[in-house]
Amino acid sequence: MTAGWFITFEGGEGSGKSTQAKRLADRLTAAGHDVTVTREPGGSPFAERLRAIILDPNLEKHSPLAEALLFASARADHLEQVIRPALAAGHVVICDRFSDSTRVYQGYAGRVEPRLLEALELIIVQQTKPDLTIVVDIPAEIGLARAALRLNAPAAQAPSERTAKQPRSLLADRFESRGLDFHKKLREGFLEIARLEPQRCVIVDGQRSPDDVAREVWAAVESRLFTEAR
Repeated sequence: MTAGWFITFEGGEGSGKSTQAKRLADRLTAAGHDVTVTREPGGSPFAERLRAIILDPNLEKHSPLAEALLFASARADHLEQVIRPALAAGHVVICDRFSDSTRVYQGYAGRVEPRLLEALELIIVQQTKPDLTIVVDIPAEIGLARAALRLNAPAAQAPSERTAKQPRSLLADRFESRGLDFHKKLREGFLEIARLEPQRCVIVDGQRSPDDVAREVWAAVESRLFTEAR
């Protein structure tokens, strides 16, 4: 069995990356691929329990390093229980956020020392690194405005990415509620990672229509993965 591909989506709040991850999964499935769609934090039963803690807006104050360790614990189980088995079975694994989010949220914005995050990634991620990372880029002001609209939408009109495992109360989480400067740092962090790792990362403009973004995402998958597989 040929090992599958590992594709991650990254970006700030309200960027539309979750919608794009689902659209790519649907297109790959229609093309005959076995696809596993997952997310972080979460993705496995244990990691989902940690997700509820991490995103709880009433969680007691704690350091960015403590937060990074929670993410690391969730990621270790997620990799073992979901990602690695799916890849070994030849699936395309599409993950809504992965280790780049830790580097950005707790590193660039939270100021955890890069060497500590690098050590965690070396221990936990090991060789299970994304083959392709799509960074859906959007100005922080626009992303936060979109997130606010999403949270205020009636339940019957909730966006497609809201799932039974993603209760409405957790969507107004501690990350979305932080100030504009924090979210600007997030954007800078994702763009910096993409600049430093162009062989892995592709930046797409999230301000355009979902259809236009989806076309660019598909073009990136075709050129980066399908071509290499031939």
